Amino acid sequence: MTNTPSPIARVSPQDEPAILTLNNEHAAELSWLEAGRLSFLLGEAFYARRIGAIEAFIMTFDQDADYDSPNFLWIRERYKRFVYVDRVVVAGHARGRGHARRLYEDLFGHVSRAGQTIVTCEVNAEPPNPASDAFHAALGFVEVGDAVIHGGKKAVRYYARQIAS
Repeated sequence: MTNTPSPIARVSPQDEPAILTLNNEHAAELSWLEAGRLSFLLGEAFYARRIGAIEAFIMTFDQDADYDSPNFLWIRERYKRFVYVDRVVVAGHARGRGHARRLYEDLFGHVSRAGQTIVTCEVNAEPPNPASDAFHAALGFVEVGDAVIHGGKKAVRYYARQIAS
């Protein structure tokens, strides 16, 4: 028996309840979403994909998105064209299977085909997330800045990676 990885698929409206549940289980890292806000954001997304029955998902935006996140706005002030990874999460039972790496690699291909050349993201500095820092460094991201947001309740580091088009 082969261990075939679950496929990467576009997020559909039918996926939204499961994505909302997974997102909100990790709200400390990602930020809490209400159903209507998730639907709106998915409509603005440059790239939104899931693996399997929502074992993992990723949602990104480009510079044209109607999005008011302080992290997105920080990036948009500094880059004319970019793709911003807003959230990527892997369900606890699906960790260690390479899902986040597969989602990022698929994103990089999509970014290149779209003629974009920079992928950005942020990682929590307070509370710290050293595993995410190491993961992003291994994918070729470099730190490009930092900020304290949400009235001093959270500190983040911003990362960027160049993509060949």
